[in-house]
Amino acid sequence: MDSSAAIEFRHVSYHADQGEAILRDLNLTVHRGEILVLLGRSGSGKTTTLKLINQLLRPSNGEIRVAGRALREWDVIRLRRMIGYVIQEVGLFPHFTIEKNIGLVPKIESWPRDRIRQRVEELLHLVGLDPQIAARYPRELSGGQRQRVGVARALAADPPILLMDEPFGALDPLTRAQLQREFLELEARLRKTVVFVTHDLNEALLVGTRIALLEGGRLVTLNTREEFLRSSEPLVIAYRNAFNPDRSCERGGV
Repeated sequence: MDSSAAIEFRHVSYHADQGEAILRDLNLTVHRGEILVLLGRSGSGKTTTLKLINQLLRPSNGEIRVAGRALREWDVIRLRRMIGYVIQEVGLFPHFTIEKNIGLVPKIESWPRDRIRQRVEELLHLVGLDPQIAARYPRELSGGQRQRVGVARALAADPPILLMDEPFGALDPLTRAQLQREFLELEARLRKTVVFVTHDLNEALLVGTRIALLEGGRLVTLNTREEFLRSSEPLVIAYRNAFNPDRSCERGGV
């Protein structure tokens, strides 16, 4: 067993109800403290891989381990509370205030009310929002603000793992670039283990410690950013050519 591994996929396959193979014999290790990007086109298996980690889906074959334990050994509720989940459409409860949305998991965990309020204020500061918005409702915020609240909610109980499914994909380019930079600054401070799904190569090159390219449910290649840019794998070359990324797109710039 790899002692540095936060998440491990061992020969994992997943078939949809109609028998279609969505993932095929996936072997993948996510190391503690890294940002592993799952890159690929729609239907390549990225979101399915993410959902298998927190048991929103269960593998048809193979084994997944989190923190050294097979998923079958985990209580699913405890597992999900140690994993923050951020999605593109945020998924905030519209009838909850921002404070209630962020404080939901701490409340379920029976934190004292004062501690929850303090944590909400701390997290709003952390994601660059004025704590005075805590009394507002999601509909009263901009898309960028709602996405920041979604990140704050995922961090509320200080989980060691974050799953992020195209978290900035629905935003305009300027807001997206700003949130990408802020996310990297936040990760540098918190050192979470992050699995980040995107179909955008520029975003993958910007945020990823390593990049896993998926195609047709298979892992094509797993490389650092620099290795990915140098790879001679035909599908990697095709992906690079399709996006024609600026090679200057590295951390600290877009």
